[in-house]
Amino acid sequence: MARNWLTPQSKSPCHERDGSEATLERWRSEGLGPRFLKLQGRVLYRLVDIEPYEASCLSISTTRIVLENVAA
Repeated sequence: MARNWLTPQSKSPCHERDGSEATLERWRSEGLGPRFLKLQGRVLYRLVDIEPYEASCLSISTTRIVLENVAA
C-alpha cells in the first residue's frame, strides 16, 4: 500500500490556505491542525489526515462560524 505524505513545505490545500510553515509549527505545538508524524526530526502529514481536517474547517459564512463556536 502506497502512502501519501506531505511535508510542511508541500503545497497542499492546508498550506495554501494558511501560507505559513511557522503557523503549522505553532499549530503542532498547541495541538491544533491536522495530525502529523515526526520521524528523525522530519514532520510529515498524511493526506488521509489533512483531508478530514480541511473538511472540518469548511464554512458557509464567517457569521455562522462565530455563532457555532459561541454555542459550543
